[in-house]
Amino acid sequence: MPTWKEVLAANPDHSEQYAARWRTFAAQGRDLDGEARLIDALARKRGSRILDAGCGTGRVGGVLARRGHEVTGVDLDPVLIRHATTDFPDCRWEVGDLTTGDIPDGEFDIIVSAGNVMAFLPADGRVSALAALAGALAPDGRMVIGFGSGRGYGFDEFIGDAAAAGLVPQHRWGTWEIDPLTPESDFMVTVLVHGPERTPGVGI
Repeated sequence: MPTWKEVLAANPDHSEQYAARWRTFAAQGRDLDGEARLIDALARKRGSRILDAGCGTGRVGGVLARRGHEVTGVDLDPVLIRHATTDFPDCRWEVGDLTTGDIPDGEFDIIVSAGNVMAFLPADGRVSALAALAGALAPDGRMVIGFGSGRGYGFDEFIGDAAAAGLVPQHRWGTWEIDPLTPESDFMVTVLVHGPERTPGVGI
């Protein structure tokens, strides 16, 4: 699967087309809030500090902000960040590359990465991206990542990369609606937490 940078190089208009597609979906009345509902349910308190990693146009983070959370979003695409800033001005949106550790300052209660973001990263940058995100996650925080199969990034490979970044899976589901993950699932949502050495009250 091509990286997002490769997609943009091949089609400089892709970002605007992408943003327009989501606006069309919203105008059609489609339910676009499934990811945000799950993150809101996982939040331990109203006003949780949430990082939307690979935020795109702010679709997920914007809903979470409306539900009372403190949202920061980061995406390497400045066109999408411009849309996010326009549509959801009460959030903090920044341009940054996850693979180079360009993560907004702060310690976050929840980090969410939806929209197949992980599959759009270059293979040699996935562990570094996960490690950078882990560094921004509060000691008792949760990282929630969802992406589909058939995109050049196997589910087991992802779990291995997460382990290399010091993260362990707490839950795995087949959809954002927490349907069971089965061998036939073509999508995986994983809730990751710090390994024992970073988790409060665990270990020596």
